[in-house]
Amino acid sequence: MSALFNFQSLLTVVLLLICTCAYLRSIAPSILDKNKEGLLGIFWKSARIGERKSPYVAVCCIAMAFSILFLS
Repeated sequence: MSALFNFQSLLTVVLLLICTCAYLRSIAPSILDKNKEGLLGIFWKSARIGERKSPYVAVCCIAMAFSILFLS
């Protein structure tokens, strides 16, 4: 089953995208900062969400890990 049709998998993919983009921007900001618009702007926006909402993203990651490990 594709991650687009399974809600839990879709949330996992979105959380991984946000965390990965925020980490890449902390290591090398020039990679994501040059593409703020267009299709590649999704990665820049994901990095901004990961930076600004990091406590909420961390809680969501912990909740997702708990649900994957113990509820699936």
